[in-house]
Amino acid sequence: MENPSIMSHVSIGTNNFEKATVFYDAIMKVIGGQRIMELPSVVAYGKQFPEFWVHPPHDEKKATVGNGTHFSFLAESPEVVDAFYKTAIEMGATDDGPPGPRPDYGEPYYGCFVRDLDGHKIEANSWDMELAKKLGMAG
Repeated sequence: MENPSIMSHVSIGTNNFEKATVFYDAIMKVIGGQRIMELPSVVAYGKQFPEFWVHPPHDEKKATVGNGTHFSFLAESPEVVDAFYKTAIEMGATDDGPPGPRPDYGEPYYGCFVRDLDGHKIEANSWDMELAKKLGMAG
């Protein structure tokens, strides 16, 4: 099967590796992800291959948040988006947009936004493929 993704992976920096990995262990489980690779001070998450990496910055400087940058995780349904949001908030994330439709992103889109423990903006979203096909937004 061909991988439908256009990306190999993304990495985010953290200033508290232990807390960050506890946080990401919990939210990745909700979307079907898991630890795929572990190295000293590096954990990579995914479903089949390492897609999302968490580690202190390699230059040993403080991790900072990218203005205008966010990472979105695919969820199988709006209910999984809701569970992702609930788990993230319970694990210490801050709200940056509760679960719900995002009409500006297209009628089939349902998502939520939170800030992780380091302040990175992360999202979970589901895309209603049947509705997208009816609207001519999917092949």
